[in-house]
Amino acid sequence: MILLLCISVALVAGLMMTRLFKQFHLPDVTSYLIAGVLLGPCLIGRLGLPGVGFSSFELVDTFQPISDVALGFIAFAIGSEFRLSSLRTTGRAAVIVGIFQAVAATLLVDAALLVLHLFLGDKLPVSAAITLGAIAAATAPAATLMVVRQYKAKGPLTDILLPVVALDDAVGLVIFAISFGAAQAMESNSASIASIAVEPLLEIVLSLALGALLGWVLTLMERWFLSNRNRVAMIAGFVVAAVALSMVSFEIAGLTVKFSSLLVCMMLGTVFCNTCPNSEDLMGRADKWSAPLLTLFFVLSGAELHLDVFTDLAVVGIGLVYILARSLGKYFGAMGSSRIVGCAPAIQKYLGITLLPQAGVALGMASQVGSLGEIGSTIRSIVLFGVLIYELVGPTLTKMALTAAGDIKPKEEKPAKASA
Repeated sequence: MILLLCISVALVAGLMMTRLFKQFHLPDVTSYLIAGVLLGPCLIGRLGLPGVGFSSFELVDTFQPISDVALGFIAFAIGSEFRLSSLRTTGRAAVIVGIFQAVAATLLVDAALLVLHLFLGDKLPVSAAITLGAIAAATAPAATLMVVRQYKAKGPLTDILLPVVALDDAVGLVIFAISFGAAQAMESNSASIASIAVEPLLEIVLSLALGALLGWVLTLMERWFLSNRNRVAMIAGFVVAAVALSMVSFEIAGLTVKFSSLLVCMMLGTVFCNTCPNSEDLMGRADKWSAPLLTLFFVLSGAELHLDVFTDLAVVGIGLVYILARSLGKYFGAMGSSRIVGCAPAIQKYLGITLLPQAGVALGMASQVGSLGEIGSTIRSIVLFGVLIYELVGPTLTKMALTAAGDIKPKEEKPAKASA
């Protein structure tokens, strides 16, 4: 009962918060996150009222399957941005920009934190600096997609943004695996070259293969049903199955084989949208069906943000440097690469701003650094600080950039009815 009541309160609070902040013209995703922070263990949850708020971070963790499935639907929707018809115009540019801006963010954060290491010494070791640099590459696809959907953004910037966000996560996984492997080698001398170089590539290849297989099977089975309701139910079943199968991991010849649920679901959506004639209509219906799930996802994301990171001045200081360096890397990396491939001036100017949000993928990376001991705890705290800032201001900046680029059109005021 308590869990169901928590879900109900989270959904209602998230929706009510959108009404409260409507006058400030904030994106809905920001309102959901603020609702989650208020209901979280640091504020209302601390009162310990059963079902009203989340009394502990352990309670928030019990809803992790909901967050995993919501991210699966988000990744599935982003997969539709890889339609071959649209990739003919944006594909080359998206690949180049996606890789370049991710690497630029990593290198700039690495450089800034290594300079900071010279002053802080063991408080920020080299292993922590290069791991944080790798995490900086990740962008939050969920927040970006929600802003695009809410304001029905459409135009050149949106066309390249979503494929770039999708590619960004694949590039980020590779960079993180290499950098984290190097950090482990520095701390314990236990990481092998094979695990550093082979495992991330294996994860990407197998995730794409699994997603492609599921997408092909989904297209075959979709033809068995004539009702759109049944077809959408089948899509939901396949997305949940993709998330579940992505949790499987095993070892082969000393290598850990695992899958990325984001990549699996993205490839599932990509194959489905390119092989099923009815995919555009069906994916649109699936988006509407999953709307409450995504609302709950963002409220839960806000609830799991640790406000106590503000109490450690060292974490705040390093976090501010991390945020500044990553933001500059994303902005100038996107600007420079989009200029090289000949993108429109509006894309060059505003694309980098839309790539600032950071959440689930970065938190997932941060959760893997436990083997670094106390250094891992420091890394997680800094990432949590960065995510807290990015998630609260990132969606608003994304909206502003898309509006300035002309992809979000201002709503036309309805003319007043003439009096009789």
